Amino acid sequence: MLDAHTRSGGTATASPRATATELVVPAPLVPLPVVAPAPTGFAARCTRTLLSPWARFSLLVALLTAAASSVLLFEPQRLLSEGWPPQLGGVAAASVFAVAYGLCTVAFVPRPLLNLAAGALFGSQLGTGAALAGTVLGAGLAFGLGRILGQDALRPLLRGRLLKAADGQLSRHGLRSMLAARLFPGVPFWAANYCAAVSRMGWLPFLAATALGSIPNTTAYVVAGASASSPTSPLFLVSMAAIALPAAAGAVVAWRKRHHLRRR
Repeated sequence: MLDAHTRSGGTATASPRATATELVVPAPLVPLPVVAPAPTGFAARCTRTLLSPWARFSLLVALLTAAASSVLLFEPQRLLSEGWPPQLGGVAAASVFAVAYGLCTVAFVPRPLLNLAAGALFGSQLGTGAALAGTVLGAGLAFGLGRILGQDALRPLLRGRLLKAADGQLSRHGLRSMLAARLFPGVPFWAANYCAAVSRMGWLPFLAATALGSIPNTTAYVVAGASASSPTSPLFLVSMAAIALPAAAGAVVAWRKRHHLRRR
């Protein structure tokens, strides 16, 4: 609308409201991110249930139970009495034995029995190499299974004083702790594998400590198996002493460590 001055021939001016309206520039619209709704169907619920920590832990228990049952069924200890199949020999046979060794350790077959079989079948040198390779392979398989299928379910259960102390020792000093567990035969092989898997120990310290710490004990058992046909030979007697002395030292260390953990 024009004021009186405009009607009389003066200069036309816009009203303040009109000026403000003309100067307003609408801001560009920014599209909001589209959040897809979480799937709520039957298949989605089944997937979440199957991937839950306790479902994965149940799968781990089922796998280990099946492995232990297969060992009882096929009786791999017959290798000590029946020998290795004649179709295989040399390095190829030792490689197959190392793979079988690793799988058997996951299925809770005692390593001393496997080490004796390695010595009896392949001798001291080749048997030691096959046994050490199988030891690292079996430890890696058990560690991976425990880490993927059992860690999320079992870590919330580490509430006791001794369990927290053991978990903290493995998590903070993994290489040193696992090296001690491998050097002294007081800790079962499978128990050390799965305890390390539940802790926050890394893969590299675990495998390195397993490879280094298993050398003395594994070599002693393999040499004993290779020389078992002559039990009065110096080599057999030395190997038996190398088995007995670390076992005694491990018992003493475990007894002192137990009292140390109770005081913490």
